[in-house]
Amino acid sequence: MPDVLTIGEAMVSLRSSRALRLGGEVHLSIAGSESNVAIGLARLGHDVAWLGAVGNDEPGRLIQRTLRAENVDTRHLRFTDDSFTGFIAFDQPAHDITRVSYHRRGSAGSTLTSAECVAALTASTGTPGSSTPRILHVTGITPALSETAREATLAAVQTASAAGIQVSLDVNYRARLWSRPEAATALRALLPHVTTIFASDDELDILTDAPDPTAALLSTGITEVVTTAGSKGAWTHTSSGTIHHPALPVTVVDSIGAGDAFVSGYLSATLDNLPTDARLSRATTSGAFCVGTHGDWESLPTRHDLPLITQSHGTALR
Repeated sequence: MPDVLTIGEAMVSLRSSRALRLGGEVHLSIAGSESNVAIGLARLGHDVAWLGAVGNDEPGRLIQRTLRAENVDTRHLRFTDDSFTGFIAFDQPAHDITRVSYHRRGSAGSTLTSAECVAALTASTGTPGSSTPRILHVTGITPALSETAREATLAAVQTASAAGIQVSLDVNYRARLWSRPEAATALRALLPHVTTIFASDDELDILTDAPDPTAALLSTGITEVVTTAGSKGAWTHTSSGTIHHPALPVTVVDSIGAGDAFVSGYLSATLDNLPTDARLSRATTSGAFCVGTHGDWESLPTRHDLPLITQSHGTALR
C-alpha cells in the first residue's frame, strides 16, 4: 500500500492568459485538489495513490497518463462509459486575477462510491489495519459533488479512522459547488474521524460555531489544526500550543494550487516525522514554488529543488 491515499475528482484544465471570450490559445493540462496533492507528494519522494473516476474518453486518458508520468499510483482509477470527464477553465480578465469556470455537474468524478473507497483501504487483506496507507487525504470538494460522493467520503474517513490511519481534511470550500450551511452539515460529520485539518482562516466557521474554533476542534480529538492566511503565513495549532511560520517573500504569478502545494509539503514532512516547525517550513516552501508560475501542479518541487527557493532573486545556477 502507498504512504498516502487521496480520494477526489481530477479534471482536464484549460488555461488562457486572457479572457476566454476573446478566444485564442489555451494550455491543456489536468487539475484537481487531491490529484495536485498526490503529485506534490510523489515529487517529494513518497508512494501515493489517487482514487477517482474519469470518463472512458480522451480527457480521462490524459489524466491517467499524467498521473502515471508523475509516479502516482493509479490502480484505483476507474473508467466509466456512463459519464464524462469533467473540465475546468481558467482565464485572466486582469493581470493578477484568475477566474474559474466549472464544467463538472454529472461528471464521472461525481459517481464516486463508498464501496470503491472502502475496498481501496482494505485492498491488501480484506480488512483494514494491515498494509494500509499511513494517511488518507480528502477535501471538502468531493462531498460537494453529489450525494454518493458525500457518502463515499464519509465511508472512507470512517474506515480509515477505524484502522488507525491518519485522516487529513482540507476544507477547500467552493461557493460555486454548495452553500456554507450545506458544507457545514457534511464536513462536521467527518470531524470525529479526522486527525489533521487544513483550512484558510475564513473557513473555520464552517466546521464549528464556537467562538474559539481551533480550541473547539482540538477538544474533539483532532490532533492539529493548520490554518493559512496567504502572505501572512501559516499556523499549526495543537494541544501543546501554536506555532507560526511566515510566508516566503516571492512574486506571485498564479495562486491557483498553492493550498494543495502547501498540504503536500506538510504531509510530506509529517511522513518524515519532522517537528511542527519543519512541517510548516516545507509546506510554505512548496507553496512558494507553486505560486511562482502558472499551473496547478507543474512547478511543484522535488526534494532536490527545495533549497533553491532560498537563492537570491535572479540567481543563475551554472
